[in-house]
Amino acid sequence: MFAGFEGGRLPAAFMSAGTSSFTEFLTSVHPEMLPGHRLPESGAAGHLTPDATTIVALTFPGGVLLAGDRRATQGNVIANRDMEKVFRTDEFSAVAIAGSAGFGIELARLYQVELEHYEKMEGRSLTLEGKANKLAQMVRGNLGLAMQGFVMIPLFVGFDENTAQGRVFSYDAVGGRYEEHRYHSIGSGSVYARGSIKKLYTDDLDETTAIKVALESLYDAADDDSATGGPDLHRKIFPLIDVITEDGHRRIPAEDVARLATEVVEGRAADPDGPTASLS
Repeated sequence: MFAGFEGGRLPAAFMSAGTSSFTEFLTSVHPEMLPGHRLPESGAAGHLTPDATTIVALTFPGGVLLAGDRRATQGNVIANRDMEKVFRTDEFSAVAIAGSAGFGIELARLYQVELEHYEKMEGRSLTLEGKANKLAQMVRGNLGLAMQGFVMIPLFVGFDENTAQGRVFSYDAVGGRYEEHRYHSIGSGSVYARGSIKKLYTDDLDETTAIKVALESLYDAADDDSATGGPDLHRKIFPLIDVITEDGHRRIPAEDVARLATEVVEGRAADPDGPTASLS
């Protein structure tokens, strides 16, 4: 029970209008609950926790896609085969995390509350730029943990209602925010995933083709990076894929991802190196 709840009464801070930032409110009331305020003992300890691995994002006309593999590793051991690394943050945005899995998931969930709290307090949503900036502030608040080896990096995507297009934002460990164009990837398999997208991406992708490009890139990442998990047809474990358009956020149904991922795997059986870019 939180201090100050004795007698069934909420503390005064809970009864005032306060700030529209839930993170700032929590900092003033119970800072120990924030990820960045729970520092481990001195000394690098990042190797003690599971790491989430490869995330990819790409835009297509009228929207943006965010996809992640399901594997988490702890050193050379597979710590989890079906981790969820992709999260809906509000109706027009989503975030995925790579790095220290536990703190990353906690950050993503806190960010969901942050956006919901702002909308309730202000009666409107933040702009996409505002959402991206708010996430940068939260990542910066994790600097203490990052210095201890618990680095968590998000990849944020959203549909910009002002420009009617999908946008992608990446971050560094100290909260630096960068807008990426067309596509991007983070995590241990990101170099391989980005190279795969680079040879397949075109500016006129439709949604289904964009999903297949993402699946191909995650397959290539898993092919060269032991920390990335590819489609597992036997266990029925497939990447998570979120799409955001003017109609809002939606998670691609598991059966649709399974069907497309199976096509990718079967295609690789015939051609292990996968599709290549057209030279015409």
